[in-house]
Amino acid sequence: MKQDISGQLVAALFLLLATFCAAAAEPDPLPSWQEGGTKSSIIAFVERVTQQGSADYVAATERIATFDNDGNLWAEQPMYFQLFFAIDRVRALAPQYPEWETREPFASLLKGDVTAALAGGMPAINELIMSTHAGMTTDEFAVLVHDWIESARHPETGRLFTDMVYQPMLELLAYLRANDFKTFIVSGGGIEFMRPWTEAVYGIPPEQVVGSSVVTKFDMRDGKPVLLRLPEIRFIDDKEGKPVGINSHIGRRPIFASGNSDGDLQMLQYTAAGQGPSFMLYLHHTDAEREWAYDRESHVGRLDKGLDEARTRGWTVIDMQRDWKTVFPVPRD
Repeated sequence: MKQDISGQLVAALFLLLATFCAAAAEPDPLPSWQEGGTKSSIIAFVERVTQQGSADYVAATERIATFDNDGNLWAEQPMYFQLFFAIDRVRALAPQYPEWETREPFASLLKGDVTAALAGGMPAINELIMSTHAGMTTDEFAVLVHDWIESARHPETGRLFTDMVYQPMLELLAYLRANDFKTFIVSGGGIEFMRPWTEAVYGIPPEQVVGSSVVTKFDMRDGKPVLLRLPEIRFIDDKEGKPVGINSHIGRRPIFASGNSDGDLQMLQYTAAGQGPSFMLYLHHTDAEREWAYDRESHVGRLDKGLDEARTRGWTVIDMQRDWKTVFPVPRD
């Protein structure tokens, strides 16, 4: 009898050890995230919706995850990175437009006074965008963006803009895709500004990018068909526009939505209103030491109504300072 009990104890110990070793061997899918409620809630949701037999199981075809870009996948301070591109384009094009030396917002930009140039608000920004993003083919614009993104650097950190992405969010994208989620960018940024580089940086192909756009026209140049970018806004993929863009481009309601500002609120509301399980995730910029701390009063990425609604409705809010072990990946150079 004693031998039987001893044998059972040994077998139980071996089983316990094997279970422990198997658990220890499983890699952490989110290694840059601190252990805690935020990380646990993400993993628990993914496990619920992907386990066969679970009451919350969601078929792989319905596992749609949408992510805002600016301030959510990469930084957005002190201004949206697409504006840096537009400013660099103004400087490059200035010799062709001598009238810009006395015409705002170009005159201030050429004098190095970005604050004065942007004092005109959205009309000034739209003029900069239209003057630098239109009047060329889509292929020509893609080359400009690709060349710029390869070498342009953030003025404060000195990093390449593509090194200003958030390492924990890169891990989250990869984790979702490993569990058969289809990940989309849904951003107020220009769709054709993002498409040349999102696959290399985020693993998100161009057909899974939803963004703002200008009017585009088919034309023939030297006997070849081209698409011309015209100086006219076609669609703004922000606020109420985000659910519209999701419906038009994706055709399925997300079950996972992630953003960082009031401009993303309607996307998260739309996701929450779906039938079945859903996960709404807000990134709260709370780390002034490693990045920037801002929310309700910020002129870029304001998070006010969205923060209140997240707390009221129990959505998950990332506290950058508390929840992330690291913010940016190791620079490439």
